[in-house]
Amino acid sequence: MSNPQQATKVVIGPVRLSYLHLWEPVAAEEGGEKKYSASLIIPKSDKKTIAAIETAISAAKELGKASKFGGKIPTGASFKAALRDGDEDRPEDEAYKGSMFINATAKNQPGIVAGPGRTPVTKQDEIYSGSYAYVSLNFYAFNVSGNKGIAAGLNNIWKIKDGEPLGGRRSADADFADVEVDFEEDFMS
Repeated sequence: MSNPQQATKVVIGPVRLSYLHLWEPVAAEEGGEKKYSASLIIPKSDKKTIAAIETAISAAKELGKASKFGGKIPTGASFKAALRDGDEDRPEDEAYKGSMFINATAKNQPGIVAGPGRTPVTKQDEIYSGSYAYVSLNFYAFNVSGNKGIAAGLNNIWKIKDGEPLGGRRSADADFADVEVDFEEDFMS
């Protein structure tokens, strides 16, 4: 017999990472529980990834039907969806245009690796909002203080390539590339 929990797990990618909190957990609201988090941007044209996410979400709904939803899966605007439309929910943010997105969280720091050898990432600046990755997620049902829905648990991240940083972030080298300075020989000695 297969494990029903496995049906809620999916590895997606490549996705673009945004709003990263991978090194220190933060609370979504003041006084709230601190969690690690990432927003995962998926092009609407990536039908295969979106279908895999929808399948995992459906499995999470079925698993939560009895335990979280009182035997009936909620519908309508009050039901919080894990997969959201960037054109509708973040129309002011150019990075989300033409995309779907998932906000994923974790109580424990996710594993973060990079490159062909899946080398552990240890420097915070190696992974940033705008880089591309494959991400392991687990979807689950929730019913907290009258809020019902499906959320995404963040498991692991595998950075596969750099991208244009989001939020105006640039490297110091890029910012000063066109600045000419004549340094004296004894500079910083």
